[in-house]
Amino acid sequence: MKNFIQNLLRYPKFLALITGGVLSVVIAPIIPLFKKPLTAIAMISAIVSGFIGVSLVLRAMLGLDIA
Repeated sequence: MKNFIQNLLRYPKFLALITGGVLSVVIAPIIPLFKKPLTAIAMISAIVSGFIGVSLVLRAMLGLDIA
């Protein structure tokens, strides 16, 4: 039973490491785009519009009131 609990406690650490690695690989190419003002404005507007789009889709899928 002790081995089972130790194995179970390894999974959150593994999940955190995998998530951190994926985020690092995804964010690393985007960072240089923020050095130029024009691409920085475009990236910020793309990120904001992406969040708005995802929130609208989730509200519609879950049947939440938009107002």
